[in-house]
Amino acid sequence: MAGREDGTRQRNARTGGHAGWAEELLDHLRPAGRDVGRVVTWLAGAVGGAVTLQDGTGGLLAGTRTTLDEGLVADITAGRIASAAVEDRGRHLRLVRVERTRPDRAAVLAVARDAPFDRRAADIVVHTAQVVRLLLAEHASAAAGQRLRRATSDLRLAILQLLMVEDTVSARRVAAGLWPGLLDTDTACVYVMESVPEDRDRLAEECLSATGERALVVRCPAMDGHVIVLTPRDTTGEDLRSLVGRSPGVFLGGSARQSLARTAVAYGQAVSALAVARFRPGKAAVYAERTRPERLMDPAALGDWTAHVLRPLDGLPHHTRAELLATTRLGLEFTAVNTAKVLGVSRNTVRARMDRVEGLLRTDFADLTVRAAVHLALSAQAALGAGSGESTAGPGRAGLTDLLAGPALRGWAGDLLGRLEPDARNVRRTLCTWIGVGGNAERAARRLGVHAQTVREHVRSAEPVLERQLLAAGSDLYEVVLAHLALGDLDQPSLLGTKPGHPDSPVHG
Repeated sequence: MAGREDGTRQRNARTGGHAGWAEELLDHLRPAGRDVGRVVTWLAGAVGGAVTLQDGTGGLLAGTRTTLDEGLVADITAGRIASAAVEDRGRHLRLVRVERTRPDRAAVLAVARDAPFDRRAADIVVHTAQVVRLLLAEHASAAAGQRLRRATSDLRLAILQLLMVEDTVSARRVAAGLWPGLLDTDTACVYVMESVPEDRDRLAEECLSATGERALVVRCPAMDGHVIVLTPRDTTGEDLRSLVGRSPGVFLGGSARQSLARTAVAYGQAVSALAVARFRPGKAAVYAERTRPERLMDPAALGDWTAHVLRPLDGLPHHTRAELLATTRLGLEFTAVNTAKVLGVSRNTVRARMDRVEGLLRTDFADLTVRAAVHLALSAQAALGAGSGESTAGPGRAGLTDLLAGPALRGWAGDLLGRLEPDARNVRRTLCTWIGVGGNAERAARRLGVHAQTVREHVRSAEPVLERQLLAAGSDLYEVVLAHLALGDLDQPSLLGTKPGHPDSPVHG
């Protein structure tokens, strides 16, 4: 045993202990240890010196700052020499060129120590430079890939934002370069998938894989856990349902098929369906699966009423009108901040556009019944393909009260709100009061003589019963508002689209 140990010690002496330090150095190439900073720190300990890794401009990449001869560094980074050994006032330096992805971006690995460099130390420096080169190349490749993925993601978002404001021509032009044929369609469906925020990137990649790059997959700029998928293919829905089925904590909401110009409508439908999906065993729902109040109204009367309500916007240029309608449609579904993120504009812009629409319609969006009525008009416009021309209706034009008075719609409203009757806490009364004061829990509590938290708990408990989100204002809440209006539980909103003297007519003081 002693003889073998002596032999190993002698071989290590001749090779400078190569086996030990080489193995340690190679460990830094393992997947868990690929870090340039750690390699530089290891080198400093292995040779007993100070180590710096800098680029050609003197920028520190790793290690500790060391004063180096600028001319010598320039010669090495330019490739005029590959390495240099320098002794300066008792300090011994070794400088080695480290190749990078581009020759003009070469780096210098410099080691300074008090003792001269023996063969072992010199070998360690040279081999470490090779490892650093590999790690820098890998980092550059990963960074380039990340930049490409980020740019592609930004481009997908830009296309979606163009579609949101009905600019389909520009959206197709932008998409044609990277995804030929993706938007060569008149109609598409929008799906929204929800996961916890930390799983969103993985979910987006799985969506891209599941759709085979034949869909527009966007990380939602407004909701951290949402992935938006726009697709013209009918089979995509099943692909996404399959993905949801094998992904715990993931939900899926889908829209009805819409024209590309109605992407904002489809997005709102998908978000609404997502709320239902949270209560479904299969964790997925599609907008068309649920009866909508506008489907229970007379189409001709609804179209006439919608045209009259939106008539004040008809004189605007087409692009401006489309921009205002798209912003209002989303603004009625989401907060101004989230609407701004989805559209890629500032929240002040969103508020200014909605204020303009509010002024043109001569109404008040603070009133939930008004918001529900305008949302109905915008939804009907999308569903019925209402044009921008003026209504040709005569003096017998129907008002909102007439639209809500049909037996089918009143039956739907009674069935919906009737689900709340078994609750002994009188949740239905709380919900109606809360809606009547604009969704303000404190004001509702004062009217009911209870605590504001009680109001919130009642409203929250109604959500799974009605299968609709209520605390987050949107189409779900507006349907419940319309149900109350149809049953006469709430006063009709002050809104255009009514006949003089009609019960819907706004009263101006």
